Amino acid sequence: MTGVDEQAGQVLAVDWSKGSQAVFAELGATGAFVEEKYAKNHHLDIGSPVSVQVPSGKTVNLKIMGIFKSPPGGSPFGAVTMSTLTFDRYYSQPLNVYTFAKMNGGVTSQNTQALDNSLKNFPNAKASTRSQFKKDQVSGLQNVLNILYVLLALSVVVSLFGIVNTLVLTVFERTREIGMLRAIGLTRRQTRQMIRQESVITALIGAVIGIVLGLVLAGLLTSRLDFTSFVVPVPQLIIFLVIAIIVGLFAAIFPARRAARLNPLDALAYE
Repeated sequence: MTGVDEQAGQVLAVDWSKGSQAVFAELGATGAFVEEKYAKNHHLDIGSPVSVQVPSGKTVNLKIMGIFKSPPGGSPFGAVTMSTLTFDRYYSQPLNVYTFAKMNGGVTSQNTQALDNSLKNFPNAKASTRSQFKKDQVSGLQNVLNILYVLLALSVVVSLFGIVNTLVLTVFERTREIGMLRAIGLTRRQTRQMIRQESVITALIGAVIGIVLGLVLAGLLTSRLDFTSFVVPVPQLIIFLVIAIIVGLFAAIFPARRAARLNPLDALAYE
């Protein structure tokens, strides 16, 4: 349950599936608006009655005047929202979660100072601009992403040693093959290039499988969560593919040098 001031339509833009910005001013003592999914689950429409129980145990009868779509990332409104007047009447200690202000002149140092001065008696509240508010909302998610990036970096280090180990074993197992290739004219430079290409292909295979699997899992997750949306981060995926190529080249340094140094005659006699 949330309560909203009648002037909220001047500072908040809501995506209405049914209703308009005028709903805020028209709530009065018995009006309410609900979230779209809540309306579908409870078969509510414009004009439908809805009963809510307040902390005192009393049942309050309201009428639906609007239905809104909750944006990705969540909404400041609860499933059912009434006017501040009605909310304060039935809740003994009403508190503001957010207070939105529209300042003449927009974001200026003078306006910011004026807001800070008005909040001196409220130490748990702070003034922030629209951009700062957005950053504050995503900061928690960004911390989680940073942790995931650290885990990703650790997995890249582990995969680096895995690729090196695989290439070293490949060079051992293909010693006679490499010796035969050298004997028919393969140069040391071409040998190193062959090992590097194998390493890059191995790294790219792992990166592509990981990206495709990650996108599939992300799609399944976002389909079950209402407050998230599925977006393909193309720039980050390109960066990951470039990193995979670099890791493949780096992992091939030692195996490629070893393969290039093999003596063709000794390699042909190797068993």
